[in-house]
Amino acid sequence: MELTGIESTVALVTGAARGIGAAVVETLAGAGAHVAAVDRDFEALATVVTKFGAEGFHVRGYPADVCDSEPVDALAGRVEDELGPIGILVNAAGVLHTGRVVELSDRQWDEVFSVNAGGVFHVSRAVARRMIPRRRGAIVTVASNAAGVPRTEMSAYAASKAASAQFTRCLGLELADYGIRCNIVSPGSTDTPMLRSMLGEGADTRQVVEGSPAAYRVGIPLRKLARPQDVAEAVAYLVSDQAGHVTMHDLYVDGGAALHV
Repeated sequence: MELTGIESTVALVTGAARGIGAAVVETLAGAGAHVAAVDRDFEALATVVTKFGAEGFHVRGYPADVCDSEPVDALAGRVEDELGPIGILVNAAGVLHTGRVVELSDRQWDEVFSVNAGGVFHVSRAVARRMIPRRRGAIVTVASNAAGVPRTEMSAYAASKAASAQFTRCLGLELADYGIRCNIVSPGSTDTPMLRSMLGEGADTRQVVEGSPAAYRVGIPLRKLARPQDVAEAVAYLVSDQAGHVTMHDLYVDGGAALHV
């Protein structure tokens, strides 16, 4: 199926410097979008933008921290001034701190929520305010299957992703009158730097695929990790014309790991 409605559209993607965010940038730019790539890691962002630019993609880097409300609003205005009206927003920025609840620090909890929930709110609000007068647009939040399945030692991450997913549904309900669609993509274990850092250096990813009864964790029925590209392609579908009647939907991309109904 050829996806339409992406070519020549301005797409703002957060968390663009690595992992799923970088894959989303590549996929949308490859479909002809003009991408504003946003990340707080200036050096990693510059590397990604240079790489995609050398491949002939329309990608421009915008260093920013989604946790800061006023700079985010200024960022949205700058993107529209320089690239044109934002038609696609993908909230892919995320951080992870693991640990048992009784051992988590306030700082860890606050940082996870500041990025994973607060960042989605700040960027979505800034972009939605600009989409409403145009009565069009598509917003996708990258959440996690952990938002719907309890995980040991992942309470902050799971709770923050559940918050961002429910926020996106509420946003979708409020923006439906304006023809603006808001959806969620919920990956499971994906082969990204975040997963590798959680597992530890040199860890065998087979334990993720097989599952862990001791941790009450089901394995992955499809017997493989997701690739960042798998998630990016789901995002591309949801922002395309082919998903024109889909809103407030949560698309799980986890190989069946959540046994999601």
